Amino acid sequence: QVQLVESGGGFVQAGESLRLSCAASGRTISSYGIGWFRRAPGKEREFVAAISWSRGSTYYADFVKGRFTFSRDNAKNTAYLQMNSLKAEDTAVYYCAAGENPVRIGVRPAEYDYWGQGTQVTVSS
Repeated sequence: QVQLVESGGGFVQAGESLRLSCAASGRTISSYGIGWFRRAPGKEREFVAAISWSRGSTYYADFVKGRFTFSRDNAKNTAYLQMNSLKAEDTAVYYCAAGENPVRIGVRPAEYDYWGQGTQVTVSS
C-alpha cells in the first residue's frame, strides 16, 4: 500500500507556471502507474496525465499536451507535474493517483487504487 500527498498548488496569473508534487510513502512510487486528475467547480473529475515508468510511457490529455510534463525524483520518492502556460480553465483541484499495475497508463479513475487529498490550483485571467 502507498500513501500519496500532493503539494505545490497555488494562485497564479495566466501564462505562469506551477509544479505539483506527489510524494509517496510506503512503497516506491515507480512501482505504480501514476496518474493526475483534476476536478473543476461544478464539473466531473477529468484525466490530465499518466505515466508508466516501467514502460517508459506517458500520456497526456489533449488540453495539456505541450504544456504539462511528468518527472520523478527517486531519492525523494516523488512524482512531479510541471505545468506551464497555465490558463484560467486549468483552475481545479488536482489529484495524483497510483495504480497497482505499473505498466498501465490509466485514463479512468477506476483504474487507480490510491489517491491523494488534492491540491488547489487557481489561475487568474
